[in-house]
Amino acid sequence: MSENTNIVLDVTQIMKMIPHRYPFLLIDRVTHIENGQSITAIKNVTMNEPHFTGHFPGKPIMPGVLIVESMAQTAGAIALLSRKSDVPALVYFMSSDGAKVRKPVVPGDQMRSHVQKIKRRGGLMKYACQAMVDGVK
Repeated sequence: MSENTNIVLDVTQIMKMIPHRYPFLLIDRVTHIENGQSITAIKNVTMNEPHFTGHFPGKPIMPGVLIVESMAQTAGAIALLSRKSDVPALVYFMSSDGAKVRKPVVPGDQMRSHVQKIKRRGGLMKYACQAMVDGVK
């Protein structure tokens, strides 16, 4: 992959890479990948998502665990894109350090997950992730 490549992957291309499907596919588009080291993906948050029926009635808020999952799927996408193989593979989420939700994500928001690779040791990779809506963490 070239040094500063702007790549747009639509949801169909994303589904060819990661195994998640509705209602658990939580990234809609990849808007930027840089040298296999960082990636930005978009999740368009809509009222049609099933978790909003119970979280919370009359005050829909995207569950924090799904915000974290969206960032994990974004990290999984770059991990799989960085491989030099066309053989399908799975990437597993193993831990989260210091996750904080600072502002509710609600229907109508466009959440951007920014993921930066920090290190790799063998088959394990560590990423720094941020989810932002309108430029706010």
